[in-house]
Amino acid sequence: MSDTLGDGKLELKQASKEVKESENVAEKYSAMTVSKNSEIVMGELSVSSAAFSAVPTHKPVKKQIQFVEDKQEFSRFPTKAGRRSLSRSISQSSTDSYSSAASYTDSSDDETSPRDKTQLNSKGTNDFCVKNIKQAEFGRREIEIAEQDMSALISLRKRAQGEKPLAGAKIVGCTHITAQTAVLIETLVALGAQCRWTACNIYSTQNEVAAALSEIGVAVFAWKGESEDDFWWCINKCINMEGWQPNMILDDGGDLTHWVYKKYPNGFKKIRGIVEESVTGVHRLYQLSKAGKLCVPAMNVNDSVTKQKFDNLYCCRESILDGLKRTTDVMFGGKQVVVCGYGEVGKGCTAALKAMGSIVYVTEIDPICSLQACMDGFRVVKLNEVIRQVDIIITCTGNKNVVTRDQLDRMKNGSIVCNMGHSNTEIDVASLRTPELTWERVCSQVDHVIWPDGKRVILLAEGRLLNLSCSTVPTFVLSITATTQALALIELYNAPDGRYKQDVYLLPKKMDEYVASLHLPTFDAHLTELSDEQAKYLGLNKNGPFKPNYYRY
Repeated sequence: MSDTLGDGKLELKQASKEVKESENVAEKYSAMTVSKNSEIVMGELSVSSAAFSAVPTHKPVKKQIQFVEDKQEFSRFPTKAGRRSLSRSISQSSTDSYSSAASYTDSSDDETSPRDKTQLNSKGTNDFCVKNIKQAEFGRREIEIAEQDMSALISLRKRAQGEKPLAGAKIVGCTHITAQTAVLIETLVALGAQCRWTACNIYSTQNEVAAALSEIGVAVFAWKGESEDDFWWCINKCINMEGWQPNMILDDGGDLTHWVYKKYPNGFKKIRGIVEESVTGVHRLYQLSKAGKLCVPAMNVNDSVTKQKFDNLYCCRESILDGLKRTTDVMFGGKQVVVCGYGEVGKGCTAALKAMGSIVYVTEIDPICSLQACMDGFRVVKLNEVIRQVDIIITCTGNKNVVTRDQLDRMKNGSIVCNMGHSNTEIDVASLRTPELTWERVCSQVDHVIWPDGKRVILLAEGRLLNLSCSTVPTFVLSITATTQALALIELYNAPDGRYKQDVYLLPKKMDEYVASLHLPTFDAHLTELSDEQAKYLGLNKNGPFKPNYYRY
């Protein structure tokens, strides 16, 4: 199954409309201002708000959106406070878990829940809840390192901060809280926004970075190793503050959007738009749109070229090896690995493993992705055909129950199972929490699941996103996604009433090209320019867009 759910096609009529809009405004891209008529200008590219207009996309989804509230009783690692209720998309976790990524607070012996602490930053405020505010200095150093490899986002910050295009914006965010995300958050603040933030994953928060953000006045509610109750409590604290009403949402996975719909539906009266970056969250938005329940415009960042072709592909190509090495020290050469899904994430994972000498199989439901895998030299199989012989299983489909209990029962001793998709639904971890199986914590984010006959399967991050739970991700690639998110927020916030309806939109290709152009100076890359004669021959504007909307990179 590929990363992007639905058939991923824009209607030709919509594509043509976007191309015409982009061509009509191409000449306007020159300097950076935001005027009363919503003109947004970036560096040498001036963008009228109309030019920034995104194109609605309609991906057919057969099922209505559902948020199941079923609870599960099994608790392998109960916390001191006993907060262990499982909810819709969150599997059992343990607060004593932390990744092998350098996180100074993770090694702390303090088992007290941050919810039970009273902490103040240097300004004397306490509108935050993090592991240890005293670690802010360490977090600041990590953010400074990240800034060095996110020059494009920093450039956007410098060009736009004078005009404050997000002045008056009150952004509530639910993403991974890492040094790279902190650079994005501080960019939004520099552009005039007020921000309140929480984590979209209970394992991915870098505690010292959360402390650094809290120290400068950003209301952060997150720490590594939250319980399920903590997770929803933190989301609620971000939204429910007396005298503060969010008017923009930046989400990663759809949990924040779901919570607002469930608990604060009237809040959408003041929210101007949603920006979503994950395949899971985008899928839920399309379901809401099809059901007629989407209350505000939404930007689909996940399907932008700069997200799909860079973050999903190149980020996973590097981080899959990092996550597996840090947790298991596995030797890749000669290992038999099956990668479930050959979308951009799957392509990145398989390329890395193949380069290390692994024997790689691919499972897919899509014949086009399957043919790509075959042409790239991988054997496409059904999981049941190789389940008894493979050493490692990696899921990256965005689906549920990709690896079932029956298949886990048939895996050989010492096999490794992990997930590279956003949600923890791909591996049926709940089925492993039964009395006949023993769970043995090996180290942070690594568990042995032991069968009655002594067979052991190594489960990483309890089926959650491997790279951000167990290691780190490349900063430069995240700069590309973060810049796209910032532009999407600027556009939705500054768009005049009526431009966007209650639907899901893509940023136009011109904006993808602009984000890419901001990152080229890092490589000292020099673009060839079309002559007037060449541009006329191709029927293009010299300044782009250079490809039609239906073009597949």
